Amino acid sequence: MVGCSGVLAFTLGLFLGIVVTATKKGGVIPRPAVYQTLDKTVNFFRSIPFIILLAGLIPLTRWIMGSAIGVKGAIVPLVFGTVPFFTRQVEAALAQVDRGLVEAAQSMGSGPVEIIFRVYLRESLPGIARGATITAINLIGLSAMAGAVGAGGLGDFAIRYGHQRNQLDVTYVTVLTLVVIVNVIQIIGNLIAKKHTH
Repeated sequence: MVGCSGVLAFTLGLFLGIVVTATKKGGVIPRPAVYQTLDKTVNFFRSIPFIILLAGLIPLTRWIMGSAIGVKGAIVPLVFGTVPFFTRQVEAALAQVDRGLVEAAQSMGSGPVEIIFRVYLRESLPGIARGATITAINLIGLSAMAGAVGAGGLGDFAIRYGHQRNQLDVTYVTVLTLVVIVNVIQIIGNLIAKKHTH
């Protein structure tokens, strides 16, 4: 559940983050209409609490996945809940790139695509790695919430076997497992960001 939705969310979020940055005023491909549309769409989905998103996307989830329950039913809401968040993380990382580097690349004849890959992405890699780490941890929290409403995973396990059966040890083990997973992701993210910081 986390793996599938994570790959989709990170791919779409990275793409949208780049497009939002490139099309804004002063970007390498300024397109006000595209920027305004994407900006408003991202803000719209970011403002919806995940539990409401789960319920609101049931028809779309059923149409795409063939089911609105279980792991299949959780992937679409998880993607919709994570993509806007990661898009903003990518946008923030790209905004930290020195404008002088972009202007230097333009003066040497680099096109928009070259600037995106050779300047924006290369220079903002540590920031994107940190954003991806935060997003992955956020995704785990959302998946636990999705599990609590029947999507399986650790959330479902903690509720079904821990809470409903009044077995506190199961709940504590689940919490401990989540803490370990989050710490491993944080360590990996920190190492990647440190490796690419120059």
